[in-house]
Order: sequence, then C-alpha cells, then structure tokens
Amino acid sequence: MQVPLLDLKRQYQSIKDECLAVTEKIYESQQFILGPYVELLEEEIAAYCGSQYAVGVSSGTDALLLSLMAEGVGRGDRVITSPYTFFASAGSISRLGAIPVFADIDPESYNLSPEQVEAAFRQMSKSQRRSVKAVMPVHLYGQCAEMEPINALARENGWVVVEDAAQAIGAEYKGQRAGSMGDFGCFSFFPSKNLGGFGDGGVVTTDSDEYYEMLKILRVHGAHPKYYHKYIGGNFRLDALQAAIVSIKLTHLDSWTQKRQEHAARYRQLFEDAGLAEQIGCPAEIQDRHIYNQFVISVTEGRDRLREFLTEAGVGSEIYYPVPLHLQQCFADLGYQPGQMPAAESAAAGTLAIPVFPEMSRSQQDYVVEQIRAFHV
Repeated sequence: MQVPLLDLKRQYQSIKDECLAVTEKIYESQQFILGPYVELLEEEIAAYCGSQYAVGVSSGTDALLLSLMAEGVGRGDRVITSPYTFFASAGSISRLGAIPVFADIDPESYNLSPEQVEAAFRQMSKSQRRSVKAVMPVHLYGQCAEMEPINALARENGWVVVEDAAQAIGAEYKGQRAGSMGDFGCFSFFPSKNLGGFGDGGVVTTDSDEYYEMLKILRVHGAHPKYYHKYIGGNFRLDALQAAIVSIKLTHLDSWTQKRQEHAARYRQLFEDAGLAEQIGCPAEIQDRHIYNQFVISVTEGRDRLREFLTEAGVGSEIYYPVPLHLQQCFADLGYQPGQMPAAESAAAGTLAIPVFPEMSRSQQDYVVEQIRAFHV
C-alpha cells in the first residue's frame, strides 16, 4: 500500500469544478495581480482569524519580512525567536540586517518557551536589551504558542509581537485565533499547508490602522500613490489566481481540520492498541484547538532507521527539522554551540511527521501504524 505524506491530488478532485470555474473567470478578465479576488480573500481571512485587517502577500516568508519592515526593524536590531522551525522565521530577521536571538522551546509543544524567552533577554547586556525590537513566536505544526506570557513580556519591554502562524490558520489559544493575538499574524499559502494555494502566497493580519496602511504601501515597492515613493518596499503582491483558489479552499477548511483532528485522535488509539506507547510519543494537545498541519511523533530510538523502513514500505514521512536554526552554518557567527538549546536539539534528533491529510482512509492509517509496529517488533 502507498500512503503519501500528503495527497493534494485527492483534495483537488473534490474542488476541481469550483477551481476551474473561477480560474476561467480570471483568465477572461486578464487581471492577475491584486484586484477584487485578493480584496475578497483579505476580508475572508480577517473574519476567519478574528482580526481587523488582512493584507495578501506573495508568500509566508514575505509576510514575516513585510511585518518586520512595517515596524522598521533593521540593522543591529534584535528579534527573539525559536530555533526549531522553518528557516524563514530567522531568515526574514537576518535579511533586514537584524540579529535573531534564539530561545529554546517547550519540549512538549515544540513552541517557543516564554520562560526561555525571558531568560535569553535577561542574559543580554543592557545595550543588547535596548536593541530588542520584537519577538516572533511560531505556532508550530498547527498548535498555538503560549501567547499570554509572551505578550506580557512584549508589553513590559516594548516589543512588537510577530506571530509566525504559517502552519496554524484556525488554531486557537484561549478562544483566540492564531494571527489575532500579536501586532502581526503571518500566514503561508504554500501548497502543502492546511490552507494552501496552487503556488506561493501568504497574508498578514493586524488590528492596527497604521500597520495596515503601511503593509499595503510596502507590498507595492513603497509607492503611495503609484510612482511616488516615500518608503522602500518590495514586490510582495498576491496573485489573483492564488487568492481565488484559497478563497475556495477556505470554505472547506473547517471540515478538513475536523478530519485531521479525527485522524490524530485515532492515531493515539491505534498506537496504544499496538503497544507502542514506550516507543512513540504523540503530539501533546496543550492549547484549545490544534489543527494538525502536521502529525509529528517523537521516536525514542532509531528515528532515521524508522523513516527508511517506512519509505521502503510506501509510507511518506518528513523530518521537521533535522538541524535547529542556532546550529545552521549561516548563523555560525552568532556563536551558538551544541547543547545550548537542548529541547530544540532533542526535537530535531527525534521527531518524525507521518501522514495526517484529511482524505486519508482508515485502511491507510491502519497501514501506517502497522508498519511502525513492524519496525519495533
């Protein structure tokens, strides 16, 4: 049996007619950049996330970059973030000449630890503390970070909060949606996300009138009006085609999320029934609504060998992320050493994502667990 990590072909078949109809309209209009489809999606995303505004952009990475630019983060500024996430979180900071400051994660949620954020800040010199402009928590794998204490630290110290919610649209923390708790919420529409387009795309949410206007200006090279540039921005525009596809998928998102949650609950039962509790750790459900963009297990021993075994058996898997950011070669000049972020390093060495896509059948899920059990026999 073949069980891919994600089966977008099956998803497409369920929405094919809707997608073809709207793309035909866009082809006839020949209006591909921004426009009414982008404006409609922005309204829908703002309403879905519980934010005042949303601004469609070219990718989740550019959503992060644009948010930092709107706040004026630049050379020599510091931004505290997680070492255990996709590269874009820290990369967007460095691209502006700012300095990523890594704080370790909570070993259960894999999200940025508020206690470690505070510890990292307290360990800085006075001049370094004054240079901290923002904190960037990441809602990893579809579960929100512990936002209340992070926001409290930010208010106390005058930091901007940039939520990296690329994997977490629809996730909730104490009744609030991801992207509605910070100054900015940054989302990705990369095809593999739980709400993905047919190419790159993203969106930034905010409640601030000032940030909203700045985001819109910066995404078109800082021009306002056209050809008059008070600021230096970039080409961060969202395509109409991507916006239209994401709008269609948004109407299905909650039902797809429910399927992911059902698969997650069933995985837990299957692992327990298979007697794998000592070998396999399932994701911890800590916050209100985990949307399971990924289902990431922790493997006590032989993670890489297990992945090879699953591949040979036709089961897709992925390692998110094999090298934590503080140990990436491009950040060597920051001076971090192995052992400084033990929770992040442990997660990088022992976690594995297995299939959890909404269209997965019960027999496919049974097969995944059977193969994991066969590896451990």
